[in-house]
Amino acid sequence: MENQYEVLRQECLSCQKCPLAQTRNHVVFGAGVPNAEVVFIGEGPGENEDLQGQPFVGRGGALLDKYLQAVDLSREKNIYITNMVKCRPPQNRDPHPDEVANCIGYLSRQLEIIRPKIIVCLGRIAANALIEKGFKVTKQHGQWFEKNGVFMMGTFHPAALLRNPHNKPDAFEDMLALQKKIREICDHTYDGTEL
Repeated sequence: MENQYEVLRQECLSCQKCPLAQTRNHVVFGAGVPNAEVVFIGEGPGENEDLQGQPFVGRGGALLDKYLQAVDLSREKNIYITNMVKCRPPQNRDPHPDEVANCIGYLSRQLEIIRPKIIVCLGRIAANALIEKGFKVTKQHGQWFEKNGVFMMGTFHPAALLRNPHNKPDAFEDMLALQKKIREICDHTYDGTEL
């Protein structure tokens, strides 16, 4: 598994499939534990992520880490975090559909290798691509969908929570729902530890 993962990572790091390759500093492949039962997927790297080559490391990432910590999750210990596109769209614009289409193969292969039981889509772009077209985060956040035996939930993107702090309580409720689902279906995410 680790070998497959590393081969895919190296292939992704040298990708030139779309114009985003010309403007990036780093490919942001993903971070976390390779046998994670829970995978978080955002839309694409921002400026800090592009500079550091790691997902969710800016202010939004710090906020996400606080939410994760509240339910005993972390990228160092028991989850994996990645994005729909692996290179930063200029000025942090939404990734274009053709950019997502060029990059989706990397994400699909990441998920085949990791084989999560739960996927949490952070924001509209990921939820529209992975859960259903027209997904409305403000209305459908925290709801569970099952696809091919994988449970999926859409919730607020951390950057959106920084812009609209009034949604933070709803995002926290989503994390509590995630914690409950992990306890129901996951084998080793919490390794028997209770909060």
